[in-house]
Amino acid sequence: MPHLFSPLRIRSLDIKNRAWVSPMCQYSAKDGLPNDWHLVHLGSRAVGGAGLVMAEATGVAPAGRISPGDLGLWSDAHAQAFKPITAFIRAQGAIAAIQLAHAGRKGSADLPWKGGQALPPSDPDHWPTLSSSAVPFGPGWPAPREMTAQDIADTVAQFETAARRALDAGFQVAEIHMAHGYLLHQFLSPLSNKRTDGYGGMLENRMKFPLAVARAVRAAWPGDLPVFVRISATDWVEGGWDIDQSLRLAGELKKTGIDLIDCSTGGLVPDAKIPAAPGFQVPFAEKIRAETGIATGAVGLITQAKQAEEILAQGKADAVFLARELLRDPYWPLHAARELGADIAWPKQYERAKP
Repeated sequence: MPHLFSPLRIRSLDIKNRAWVSPMCQYSAKDGLPNDWHLVHLGSRAVGGAGLVMAEATGVAPAGRISPGDLGLWSDAHAQAFKPITAFIRAQGAIAAIQLAHAGRKGSADLPWKGGQALPPSDPDHWPTLSSSAVPFGPGWPAPREMTAQDIADTVAQFETAARRALDAGFQVAEIHMAHGYLLHQFLSPLSNKRTDGYGGMLENRMKFPLAVARAVRAAWPGDLPVFVRISATDWVEGGWDIDQSLRLAGELKKTGIDLIDCSTGGLVPDAKIPAAPGFQVPFAEKIRAETGIATGAVGLITQAKQAEEILAQGKADAVFLARELLRDPYWPLHAARELGADIAWPKQYERAKP
C-alpha cells in the first residue's frame, strides 16, 4: 500500500489515508452560516476520497472573519447549520475537521472577486479591527485597535466556546489558525507585534496569547480527539517570524497537547517575496517533525500523486494537505490511488465507473 493511502491513527481517530483537504475560504456564507454551497464543496471532496476534510477558516466572533462572506461559529445556530455537512462528510468515511480563526487586522475585507481590500467605514458590512498593535496590514488598510488584556481574555474565551460548538456540530478535529497573518500570527511576529507589555518583545511574551488559545481549545476538546495548529513557519521577511521561532512554538504546542502542526508560510505582510514552487513549504514540515517529534502536515503546491507519495515515504511529513489541486479535481485521491497502484474503495454509487 502506498504511504499516501496508508491509515493514520491520531488519538482515537483512524484516518483512512493521508490525502487531506486543506481549509479553503469560499466567501459564500451569509451572517457566518454555512449553506448548500458549503455542503456541496466539502461533501464532494469527501466523496472524492479524501481522508480528512477541513472546513475553511471559521470566525470565532463576527469581527473574527476575514470578509462578510466567511463562515462563523459564534452562535448555536451556526453549529446547527453545520450538522448536515459534518454528517455527510462522516458518512463517506472521511474525518470532519474545522479551522477556528480570528482575522484581526486583516478582517473587514471585501470579497476577493471584488478586490479583497479593506472595506471603507461607510460600507454597511465594515467593522473595526483588532490586533497586537496599531499597525496596519498594508497601504490603504486602517490601523487596527491595539488589544487590551481584556480583549485578549475575551478572544481566548471565544475560541474555547467556538470549539465546544464545533464539537456539537459534529466535527472530529479542531485546527487553530495561527498562520497567514491573522490575529494569532500578528502576536507571534515581531513585524506586527510592537507591544511593550507582557504580550510583546521577547518570544515567550509573543507566544503567550496563542498558547493560551491552544490550551483553551485543547481543554474544551475531548481528550480522545485531535487538535491541530496551522502556522506560517516563516514570514519570508528579514527580522520577522522564522523557522527557529516556529520550532520553539511547535515544542510548546506539543507540551500543550497539540497533535499536529499544519505547516504553511507567509501572509503577514503584503510585500513579502515568497519563492513559490512545487513543494516549497515541505522543508518546514520536515524540520519541525524531525526536531520536535510532533506530527506535521505538508501543504503548498502539492499537485502530483508521486510528489505527495515521496513526501510521505521520505518522512518529510505525516500527511499532505491539498488546496487548489482539489478545487481543480475533487476526485484527486481516487485518481492518485489508481496512479500509485492502490486499490481503494469508491462510493457505492460510483463503483460502476471504477477503472
